[in-house]
Amino acid sequence: MATINQPQPRITPDTKEPKFGFNRYAERLNGRAAMVGFTAMLLVEWLTGKGVLSWLGLL
Repeated sequence: MATINQPQPRITPDTKEPKFGFNRYAERLNGRAAMVGFTAMLLVEWLTGKGVLSWLGLL
């Protein structure tokens, strides 16, 4: 049978940001890389007058 007044921890654990997987740094870096790629795609289309798929020879 559980008691009503159970002891609570007094110290908050020191958690560190994970180095792999979904974390704030990885998501920020991924977003920035996507923005650079999208801008590069627009520049390629503007400079060549063709879409990226045409420029790559896929269309």
